[in-house]
Amino acid sequence: MTTTALITGANKGIGYEIARQLSERGITAIIGSRDEERGRAAAEKLGQPFVQIDVTDPDSVQAAAKWIEREYGQLDILVNNAGVTVSPEEGLPSKSSLDSLRHVYETNVFGVVTVTNAMLPLLRRAPAARIVNQSSELGSKTHVLIEDSPIWPLNNMPYNSSKSALNMITVAYAKELWGTPIKVNATDPGWCATDITAGAGYRTAEQGAGIAVRLATLDSDGPTGAFFKDEGPLPW
Repeated sequence: MTTTALITGANKGIGYEIARQLSERGITAIIGSRDEERGRAAAEKLGQPFVQIDVTDPDSVQAAAKWIEREYGQLDILVNNAGVTVSPEEGLPSKSSLDSLRHVYETNVFGVVTVTNAMLPLLRRAPAARIVNQSSELGSKTHVLIEDSPIWPLNNMPYNSSKSALNMITVAYAKELWGTPIKVNATDPGWCATDITAGAGYRTAEQGAGIAVRLATLDSDGPTGAFFKDEGPLPW
């Protein structure tokens, strides 16, 4: 039976690389993208299927779930990769507006819940499904408080707090699914040079995708309810 994966925000950057690396393992990597033109172009380049999905639109998410059910009957892997941020200036706590917080949370937090809940019936049909949530070390309350760390100056409240919330969402799903074959984990890809970082970063999208791919293809004895980067576990 075909192993299927849905990757949201997969038309470019780390999401595209996750899809590419999964497809190289013989997995059908469904390119999920809000932008239909870009999504179809990315899917064509990889020779993989495309589904239009706007994680902030419940109707779009439900339509994507129904399409996956019709085409494949189940889903083996869900990678919640779609994410947004605001500028460092707009993200300073004293400058953060409710509108900027809502904008970031709609995708990074509420979108993950919307997609996960829509896909769970399909994931439960798979023999041993995997859910991977694209988080960030900036969501680690432990690490952002280390004064001599390179991430100390990065005090973007909407983005950082959305990733902390995503980490708790990861744990909550892992707890509900404890004792089932489904594993749920969060990842930190590192500081990658992508559109969301305006091209800044010391890692490539290809490198950043690696940890998500590893967690998406965990064996049955792998962890659940954990937070990882390439080097190993991260503190919450």
